[in-house]
Amino acid sequence: MHAPVLVLKDSLKRESGSKVHYGNIQASKAVADVIRTTLGPRSMLKMLLDAAGGIVVTNDGNAILRELDLAHPAAKSMIELSRTQDEEVGDGTTSVIVLAGEMLHVAEAFIDKNYHPTVLCRAYNKALEDAIAVLDKIAMNVDVKDRATMLGLVKSCIGTKFTSQFGDLIADLAIDATTTVGVDLGQGIREVDIKKYVKVEKVPGGQLEDSNVLKGVMFNKDVVAPGKMRRKIVNPRIILLDCPLEYKKGENQTNAELLREEDWSVLLKMEEEYIENLCMQILKFKPDLVITEKGLSDLACHYLSKAGVSAIRRLRKTDNNRIARACGATIVNRPDELQESDVGTGAGLFEVKKIGDEYFSFIVDCVDPKACTVLLRGASKDLLNEVERNLQDALSVARNIVKNPKLVPGGGATELTVSAVLKQKSSSIEGIEKWPYEAAAIAFEAIPRTLAQNCGVNVIRTMTALQGKVRTSLLQIL
Repeated sequence: MHAPVLVLKDSLKRESGSKVHYGNIQASKAVADVIRTTLGPRSMLKMLLDAAGGIVVTNDGNAILRELDLAHPAAKSMIELSRTQDEEVGDGTTSVIVLAGEMLHVAEAFIDKNYHPTVLCRAYNKALEDAIAVLDKIAMNVDVKDRATMLGLVKSCIGTKFTSQFGDLIADLAIDATTTVGVDLGQGIREVDIKKYVKVEKVPGGQLEDSNVLKGVMFNKDVVAPGKMRRKIVNPRIILLDCPLEYKKGENQTNAELLREEDWSVLLKMEEEYIENLCMQILKFKPDLVITEKGLSDLACHYLSKAGVSAIRRLRKTDNNRIARACGATIVNRPDELQESDVGTGAGLFEVKKIGDEYFSFIVDCVDPKACTVLLRGASKDLLNEVERNLQDALSVARNIVKNPKLVPGGGATELTVSAVLKQKSSSIEGIEKWPYEAAAIAFEAIPRTLAQNCGVNVIRTMTALQGKVRTSLLQIL
């Protein structure tokens, strides 16, 4: 008889079968229950301690779940689901977890009856296809050029958030920002890249009502020599660089042996001439402002300030890209490759302002900015962090409407309609997949039920009344 072959370590434990299915379902339901009370307009905020010891006060599903330190693989995949929803759609991170938890909950009964998981997956996939078809049928087209309609849509998104108490403010900021950075690609396609070209700058102090979308960009930098360089320039000519304005240092440790004393002064003179040559190549284009992502030596600073040019160094690459989009400049890698077309002339004003204890540079009043900064003011950092999370959701919703201008009813009405249609269709499905298909239809009722529970409403009476209205309206639609 052959000796048993050990593949796994002795310390490892392997589980399989229905025990694992139940464990996965329970873990997923536990994650859903954590954020169930944060769904809807009457939802509650959660207060969490993050890894750094700071406080997070939010009702954003993804923000809550990413602070959880979980060990169960199924629970981790639920958090990954929320993160994916946040990246792709930007909103609905709580709804997707509640719905996934309910889908697994209704599947538990079929695991008891020894249904194979692949049968359940086939039925769920069929329900998904039919649900998307229902959504396409009940969706209404939206005019993205009508600001009042867009404002109502974005307000309905942030109506469940902390910032809903501030009225139209966040919705206005989101619409202004997405309108600014939108680029027409032709054939009716419009690209809105809010991740790259919309920067949210949080500055504690002042009131939330002081927040606004700049017609340009701002960044947390001051000029290199404040006393010698101008801090306010009207209609500036801007040159953007991606190279250092200082003498090149050897990558490895370099030793130079000098035999004569004069050779030392020759070396210094060579460095000075190299930097002077760099500066002269820039200055022949008569710029008012030079911004580089790398270092800028004292000697280069001297030549630039002597010519009346302001300079900013060590700017982030992302900020430099935004400035290029806002003022029409091109980022240049080497000064000797500069051309007149690379100079940005689209900005109306460059100004350095002191807000609180820090200096901020503003490049604003741009002619046709395709990048912008949203300046958020508020009493505390915790408040500003929550406002930023809400603003990101609103920006994502505004972007989604521009890309695909269709609207379905909210408040759980769409989920109830999908549920009612799937229940009707389940009677025409043959075979063993009929019952899981109907269970998926029932699972959609979790969203309106949770919304009602969070509002403190009698759930059974409300759901019965809503289902009656949905059936009546369905006959009219379908």
